[in-house]
Amino acid sequence: MNRNRIKRTTSRFVLSAFLFVSLALFSSAATLDDLKKLEIICFVPSYLPQGFRLKTVEMTYDDVGPDENKEQRFPLYSLEYGGSGERTFSIESAREGIGDRNIMEEEENAEETEIKTSLGPMYLIYRPKGKEGRKDEIKANWVEDSNMKAEKAKDPQGHPTLGRFHGFSAAGITLAEFTKIVQSLHPIRHEKSATPAAAHTSALKIHPKVFNMIDCWISDSESPVVTEINLDAVEKNGNEFNQDGLVQDAEWLRCPVPETNGFMRYRVVESKGNHFKVEYQENGGGTLTTASILEFNIEKRNIRRDGKPVTIRVLRVSSYNQK
Repeated sequence: MNRNRIKRTTSRFVLSAFLFVSLALFSSAATLDDLKKLEIICFVPSYLPQGFRLKTVEMTYDDVGPDENKEQRFPLYSLEYGGSGERTFSIESAREGIGDRNIMEEEENAEETEIKTSLGPMYLIYRPKGKEGRKDEIKANWVEDSNMKAEKAKDPQGHPTLGRFHGFSAAGITLAEFTKIVQSLHPIRHEKSATPAAAHTSALKIHPKVFNMIDCWISDSESPVVTEINLDAVEKNGNEFNQDGLVQDAEWLRCPVPETNGFMRYRVVESKGNHFKVEYQENGGGTLTTASILEFNIEKRNIRRDGKPVTIRVLRVSSYNQK
């Protein structure tokens, strides 16, 4: 991939070439429980390659700028996971004064690519070249969290308070493993609440696009449009209901909206037997996110297909409420 075609984090922000990541005031060993107490968003993966374990957790505090309240503290965090040999995956954070992470010393032996994640498009550089096999090094460019995006939208020239940039790196693993790790990232403070919902979502095995078929277009007014859906067909029709970008994002099962930065996602609110209640949200890539509460049963029914009787598994809507 042509390096000039890769979007650069530095191109998105007016930053001096002489700025460096601020020196931390304090640095100390920490635990995941310590990160759960912070107001900032700290990401952790729900998937790791076999044999990986948490090796280090570090919490630091960023310098206070000359025009900022001297009594404020701006926490940063970093994590490192490791496996056998020199296999690692690490996360670092920064508040401002960032530089480009998509740089490697052995540039002639490196390639770049872009992957889709729940955090948005992620731009990677890795070596050696080639999509297959373990890589000596993989780096993702900085990714803004939702706090950073909100604060920048409110005041593009202001100093972020809770917003952070997050950088992800790895060594000794494949691009596929790296992609699976970053697609499983979620805020650590949602970790406990995500567990039961994730279990329900996994048991449902329903693509979020199914619920898109139930909601009407935003320019229309009458929902639900579709009240019964053949789930057997959904599972078999991999082109329409493809798995690209489908990730568990905390308590939400999420997929991207093609050719936009939007998403479709749902979370289980209640379940009992074959009856489910979910919250479904959709965003077309802008600032508007629509939401609805759906209740449905998963049942079997008999139909005739090509003149022959068949039994299919269907989702049958019993209740619809727009939030």
